[in-house]
Amino acid sequence: MTTFPPEKLIVAISSRALFNLDNAHHVFEQEGLEAYSHYQIDNEQTPLEPGTAFAVVKKMLSLNDLLPEPLAVEVVLLSRNSADTGLRVFNSIEHYQLPISRAAFCGGESPWRYINAFGCQLFLSAEAEDVRMALENNVAAATLVSRSQADAEGGQLRFAFDGDAVLFSDEAERVYKKDGLKAFTASERAARNEPLQGGPFKNFLAALQKLQRAFPASEAPIRTALVTARSAPAHERVIRTLRAWDIRIDESIFLGGLTKTEFLRAYRADVFFDDQETHCDLASAHVTTGHVPHGIANSNE
Repeated sequence: MTTFPPEKLIVAISSRALFNLDNAHHVFEQEGLEAYSHYQIDNEQTPLEPGTAFAVVKKMLSLNDLLPEPLAVEVVLLSRNSADTGLRVFNSIEHYQLPISRAAFCGGESPWRYINAFGCQLFLSAEAEDVRMALENNVAAATLVSRSQADAEGGQLRFAFDGDAVLFSDEAERVYKKDGLKAFTASERAARNEPLQGGPFKNFLAALQKLQRAFPASEAPIRTALVTARSAPAHERVIRTLRAWDIRIDESIFLGGLTKTEFLRAYRADVFFDDQETHCDLASAHVTTGHVPHGIANSNE
């Protein structure tokens, strides 16, 4: 059985999230698989343009320059392409000098089944169904929906997370959806000393903190923020939950229902994860945004 260093962060990325494959995908949709294959082979020496996740991935990989071996961060490419049509993707990786050496080309099938085999803690993709399958298999995953990219060069790598149904379970959000804000507030006040259950991104946040702890607090190249619609008094349970998990988050922003976009811009988020499509749509023009299709907001209940 393959083993991985316990402190290592392993991220899976789809080829359509790492690179802009819109033109090739258009050929596939309009002309079919054979035309798509010919198009990719004919253009395999032409580097693809960076995709939505390119800057975030580049910043993640740059963390390895700050830490001694073994590598702190590894990125694995997961693709629906065949190895033949995927050669353009690997040529593009080489062109941009990205240290990515592991990949699975799945010949048209979903690559999600290789996520656990590679030991990944996060999966970023443009395919919503692949993301749902990853979440069902207990891997943090998000569908990238952005029209904006982070700055790929320098500076801290800044993650922003929604709370309920992302870092935490959706147990509190279910009360809000069913019975409204007043019942939600009363329920959270009554349960303020009872930690929330973990959501799909709890383990990823814990893995980020392990990397943060390798640096002095004032020099950490990673910064994390909770950006939640909660307000006082519902903030207390969140703070006590993070204490119970022994997970520190650098910034906590309790918005009380205000729109998140301006706060994400002020925080200078490189990537933001939220379970609600409305929040993702508003943020996506300004911040690299991942929709987490998890919890009551994404169910038919």
